[in-house]
Amino acid sequence: MANHVHGQPRYTRRLMLRPFRRRDVGTLHEAITASVHELQPWLPWIDGYDKGFAQRFIRESVGSWSEQRAYDFTIRPLHDLERHIGNVSIWPTSHQNRTGEVGYWIRSEETGHGYGTEAAAVAIGIGFNELELHKVVLRIAVGNVASEKMAQKLGFTFEGILRDEVKVGSQWLDHTSWSILDTEWAARPTDLWIDDAHA
Repeated sequence: MANHVHGQPRYTRRLMLRPFRRRDVGTLHEAITASVHELQPWLPWIDGYDKGFAQRFIRESVGSWSEQRAYDFTIRPLHDLERHIGNVSIWPTSHQNRTGEVGYWIRSEETGHGYGTEAAAVAIGIGFNELELHKVVLRIAVGNVASEKMAQKLGFTFEGILRDEVKVGSQWLDHTSWSILDTEWAARPTDLWIDDAHA
């Protein structure tokens, strides 16, 4: 399994994805603050969120990238590259088995436009094409219907339910487990999201 992921921006027809920079704290914090209510039911780190979390996240993201442990991207619309509309990440979970996981969130007022699908497709492509993964896993909290639809659109296969997988606040949440294999990703229809001018 390869470890190198280049740090140049990635483009789709509507988005630019790039690694986080330390000066992104303000735009990340602003996006999270605007989305706290919608993110709170699904993500454990939202509980007690403050700007210090954004600072720590970016510091750890830069470190994880340099240590080749995880690859986090800020998602930005091409019409406003100063606006942060979400995160997407890809990280290896087993080098021996060439398995990795993808995760994401989208700013509340930007949901419903397909940005999450577009960004996740780029991250999954990095997993297979640059990290040389065999399998990419996606875990979704039970009840998060929008994310389950996105998994289906990307070609993931439902594998089952993970009981009490994540504790959010005082509640344990079950998660659905989804996966896609390298052969399945390679056989998918032509990728309509990639911007050929930047490919």
